[in-house]
This record gives sequence, C-alpha cells and structure tokens, in this order.
Amino acid sequence: MRHEVDKDGNDRPRYQITPAEYALLASWNDTTEIYPDDTCVPQLVSAQAAAKPGAIALAENGEVVTYRELDSRANQLAQCLRSLGAGPGTLVALCLERSSQLVVGALGVLKSGAAYVPLDPTYPTERLAFMLNDSQVPTLLTHRHVSRALPSGRWQILDLDLDADRIAGYPADPPKCNFDLDGLAYVIYTSGSTGQPKGVQITHSSLLNLVFWHRRAFMVTPEDRATLLASPGFDASVWEMWPYLAAGASLHLPGESTRNDAEKLCDWLVAQRITVSFIPTAMAEVIMALEWPTQIALRVLLTGADTLHHYPSPRLPFRLVNNYGPTECTVVATSCTVPSNGFTGDRPTIGRPISNVQIHILDEHLRQVPVGTTGELHIGGKGVARGYLNQPGLTGEKFIPDPFSSRPGARLYKTGDVARYVPDGQIAFMGRIDDQIKIRGYRIEPNEIVTVLDRHPMISTSHVIAQEDAAAGKRLIAYVVAAPGSQPTCAELQDFLRGHLPEYMVPTAFVCLDSLPLTSNGKVDRQALPVASASNTLQGEPQVAARTLVEKRVAVIVAKLLHMQNVGASDNFFLLGGHSLLGTQLIASIRESFGVELSLRCLFEAPTVAELSAEIENLLVAKLEAMSEEDAQRMLGTNA
Repeated sequence: MRHEVDKDGNDRPRYQITPAEYALLASWNDTTEIYPDDTCVPQLVSAQAAAKPGAIALAENGEVVTYRELDSRANQLAQCLRSLGAGPGTLVALCLERSSQLVVGALGVLKSGAAYVPLDPTYPTERLAFMLNDSQVPTLLTHRHVSRALPSGRWQILDLDLDADRIAGYPADPPKCNFDLDGLAYVIYTSGSTGQPKGVQITHSSLLNLVFWHRRAFMVTPEDRATLLASPGFDASVWEMWPYLAAGASLHLPGESTRNDAEKLCDWLVAQRITVSFIPTAMAEVIMALEWPTQIALRVLLTGADTLHHYPSPRLPFRLVNNYGPTECTVVATSCTVPSNGFTGDRPTIGRPISNVQIHILDEHLRQVPVGTTGELHIGGKGVARGYLNQPGLTGEKFIPDPFSSRPGARLYKTGDVARYVPDGQIAFMGRIDDQIKIRGYRIEPNEIVTVLDRHPMISTSHVIAQEDAAAGKRLIAYVVAAPGSQPTCAELQDFLRGHLPEYMVPTAFVCLDSLPLTSNGKVDRQALPVASASNTLQGEPQVAARTLVEKRVAVIVAKLLHMQNVGASDNFFLLGGHSLLGTQLIASIRESFGVELSLRCLFEAPTVAELSAEIENLLVAKLEAMSEEDAQRMLGTNA
C-alpha cells in the first residue's frame, strides 16, 4: 500500500500495487514442472499403455477401448500418415465427430510428429473449405458419412471407415520421431474480426504445461473417470483429452441427446461414476440448480468459456472450479474453486494464474494499474501460442514483447478482455474492450457475421450486437439496412447465414432500419440502436393461430417461457429466441403438462408449435393404446 497527499493536504492510503506485490500476483501459482526434453503427450500416453495395457482408455455407447488398443491403433494410423508425408512441421486436419475415433485420430497425428487441426463436421461447407485451404493441409482424416459433405481440394482424404483395413495393415509400433517441445501440437481456428476464422498455433511445450498443471491441480490418477463433452472445434476438447490420457484415467463420451440435456447429463454423470468433468458455463449453471444425490463419485466440476453468474449451493456434493483462458493461451490461464457461501453480490472471480503463466492488467501504455482498477488483461508465460497461422501482421499486433520478463523472446498476449485485481489477489473479469462477445460459451466476432450478412443481395449494410433478454439470456441481434426495393424476412436471412456460419453465430432477431446511426467519427453509434422488440423486428410468414387443444397449450407454454404475448402454430421455438438450455425447460413443462417424455433432439427436429404438438399427440396416442380403457378415460379426464 502506498500513501499520497490529496488536494486538501490529507495523507490518504492509495491502493496501488507495488512491484513486489505485482510480481506475486502476476505469477501466483508459478512453478516449474520438470520433465525430459524429449517427452511430449504421445509418449506419456504410450507410457500408460505400457504400464496398464488392459485399463480402459475410452468408453462410448457401451463399448470400451483399452490403452493397448488405443496405443496400437494410433501407432498404425501414425505409420500410415508418415507414408503419406506427415511428420514434424506438417499439419493434418481432423474432420471427425466427437467420438473414440476423434481421440485415436488426434493421437495418431501427434505420434506421426505432425500437428492436428480439428474441424467440426457441423460447420458449413464454406467455412470448412476456408480452414482447409488456409491451413494448407496435405491430408484430411474423416468418417465415411462426413466425407460426402466435405469440400474438394488439394488435400488427400484418409477415411477411418473406408480405409480401416489399409490403416490396420501398418505396424503397431510407434514410428521413429524426434519430438521438439517448440514444435506444433495443434492448430485450432477461432472466430476472426476480419470476417474469416484465424488459426491459433499451440506448441507441445504449451500443451504439456496445461497437462501437468491440470494433473497436479486436480490430483488426477488412473482411477479417475473423466468426460469428453466439447465439440471437436472447441479448444476445451484439448483440455478434456490429454491430461487424463497422459495420467492413465478413462475418458467417457455421452450421446448427443444426453450432452445437450441438463437433467439427462446429470443422471449420466452419476450413473457412469464420473469423477471429474468439464461443462461450459451456461450448461453448468443449469446443472448447479438441479437436485443431486448426496453420495456420488463426481468430486470436481470444471467450468468456463463464459461469465459465471452464480455461486454454488453448499448442498452440491462436488467442488465447482471456474476457469478462464483464450484459445491463444492454451485453453486455461486462470483458475479457482468457487466458494459455496451463498454470496449474491459480485460475480465469482476467474481466480489466479495457473502454473508458469503470468497475468498482467495494464493500461493503454502497458503500465500496471492499481488493485481495484480495470485494465486490459495480458497473458504471458508457457501457455502463450506461437501466433496465428499465415497471419504475421495480426500475430505482431496481438502477441507483443513482454516488458516484464527477462526471458529472451518472451511475449504477452493482448486478450482484449477487461479485468481488475480484487483485494485478495484474485482476478475479476469485467467484459470486453472491443466488440467480441461470448454467447453460451462460444467466442464470436460480430464482424464475421456482418461480412457474411452483407453479401446477401437484399442487404445493403448491417451491424450485429449481443443483447440481454429476460427470457433467453444473451442473444445475437442483427441491425440491417435493406437494399432498395427489397423486403427480406427473418427466415430468409437466417437460412442464408446457416449456409455459411455455425448455428450459434446466427442472430435470433433482425431489426430493419432506414440507416445505421453513426457517431461523429463515422462509427456505428451502438447507444442509438433501438432495442429489438416484436414491433421492429423482421417477421417470417404470417402467423397461423394454434388450432388444436394441444397446439394451444404448447403455444401458451412457449409464450410463457419466452416472455411473449402470443405464439402461433407455425412459430419456430429457436427463431423466437429459444436455445438448448431453454429447450430443456420447455421439455420439462411439456412433461408436466402432458405426461409424455420428449428428447431435446425431437425439439431440434420439430421446432414449431405445430410440429411439436404432432409429436406430443403421437406419444399420447401410443400411451392410450397401451392402457386399459378405464385408465385411458382417467388420463383423458386429467389432461382435458
């Protein structure tokens, strides 16, 4: 603490951090992990296979893969990839669904000496084509049913289904490969402010730092049962795989319907005796509100990817750990256990730096700000990425020399996040400097959406923001100026965007303006943008009134859930602003009202009130047919 004299001559304490205090805060958990110079993740997994070959490595849909099988299959794939030219300094793309094959594929690429580039098969073809062309991968690993929808290019395709016999013909011994800690382990694409995704390059050294910190921080042992829930293109999948496989623990993969349904996921975690799991913030906050058995195997629930708003209840039988970190700094940069104290004031913090990572909160002149003062969060240390693939200019802009380090070549990553230190040394996340936003765990550059939207022939110009909604939480709103003589509809614009962008980047509402309001310096005046409402947003087809008794009841449920006055039979739950988390509440309300069980997948496949009502009616008919006449009459009377 320092003292200064104020304008009245009074000596007042000033809460400005001293150099010694700052060094302690910046590297709170700074320790050096000792491991051989030539040891990387694939060798750690192989060591587990040698120690316990029969132990379960992967479990999916009732089928298991042992460490012996995982290691052998990955070795054969690595040998095959080496014959196709893969090795140190090369990239191999993985366009695989979240599955055991994804893990085998990623491990096989690492064993070949190459770095893997994970691509989500659900992305639009145009986005996949950009990533494949930008990364210039010579080889693409995929599934049979995925490959048919992939773009063609200069890359050769290795199909893990069609080419299974070919791969199995290679030796099960690991290929000879000298691993370099400074070599690339993976390249993962994030949303880009220029309108195109950007590839983040992560080295083996950075990945190892994450792995060893995680194993020590959460005391991971071969007895642990962890989960793989994240989509392949989300960097959390990196965190979910390697710390556990490097420790000999088992990875368990739930089905898609379970992964997207909070109640089902809760039951699955309990039934599978999961001990450690990562769940993105939005879903974790729903999970935290559920009733849990008092005696369960789950001891740690990790969360992150968005702002955590709530503290856990003291009744939860596991520890909640909040984590923060951009893709550019190897998934996690700060971490802390969230106390179960029922505190309702400030939001939970993002904790302190993990091992070998330094956090600096700086002003625009790269000067340290006092404790309690907000500044831009900068990250240094072992987790910092090499930079962006094929973008030296952007790399130089975001990865700057580290003025606080004596290590040659040390750099800081400018996150663009605003944060402040709180008195106990933890970090409070305050928001974004620029327009980048996070919705349900996804980091989004609005300019990428604008770039695509402005290509629509009916749109002259547009602007995209995130808006808080009382019913749906944070959602994307697009403000559009239509081309002369054009009258676009919400459905037309959303269908167009879905052809180029992932679902989570498609705005839920479009506000049509004569022109975008501008500030005196010519930028869009965000404060002058009107709040999206039913009166100013683009509509789809004319609303069709609910006709049947079931439709009317479903319409009332949806309207109440989304805080709307009127919902029609043709209205689409997701186009009205609903999402998967609200979908679980809708399904629960339908269960309570009609006594039938719908899945979240059913809601995705039948999202309109009419379609959903037809599904309910089919289930009710099947239920009636299975009943006695007396029970059927009683049920009809109850649900009339």
